Amino acid sequence: MSTAAVPVSSASVWSIDQSHSSIHFKVRHLMISNVKGAFGSFRGTLNYNESDITRSSIDVEIDASSINTREADRDTHLKSADFLDVARYPTLHFRSHSVGAVHSKSFRLSGELTIHGVTREIAFDVDGPSAVAKDPWGNLRMAASAIAKINRKDFGLTWNAALEAGGFVVGDEVTIDLDLEFMKSKS
Repeated sequence: MSTAAVPVSSASVWSIDQSHSSIHFKVRHLMISNVKGAFGSFRGTLNYNESDITRSSIDVEIDASSINTREADRDTHLKSADFLDVARYPTLHFRSHSVGAVHSKSFRLSGELTIHGVTREIAFDVDGPSAVAKDPWGNLRMAASAIAKINRKDFGLTWNAALEAGGFVVGDEVTIDLDLEFMKSKS
């Protein structure tokens, strides 16, 4: 497989390759450890402007029912009205609106995240994009990683239970961690 950098036109459309991408999260459990999870089904489009990355944008939709924390009972609870309420809110959605603080191979991506029917402004710290590479089938690909922290209560996810010794079962801060590989859409 060739990984040599391949030039792309100034502005182009790229799709997330779900089979080579991941959307993870983590949150404190019992105030002592982190529980990690992932969403297995998502899609998105990157409008990439190579000559001026600040004119790029991304739109990502996540299937809320695809949540997986490797514990069936917990996943069922997370899908319930106590948390994501997937029956009423089947998707999570992020749409960027600005790129700022561009450095060598990193930048800050701001946009609107909708969870549980509530939309809030958030910002991702992004590493990338990588150089463009051509895969063995002639497709152009690139990748980026991003991280953000949110307060779940800002999105109406307020369920919790007090611990006997103080504190709560579920932490408020959620770290979102993305590793996305993109494939250039063919014209």
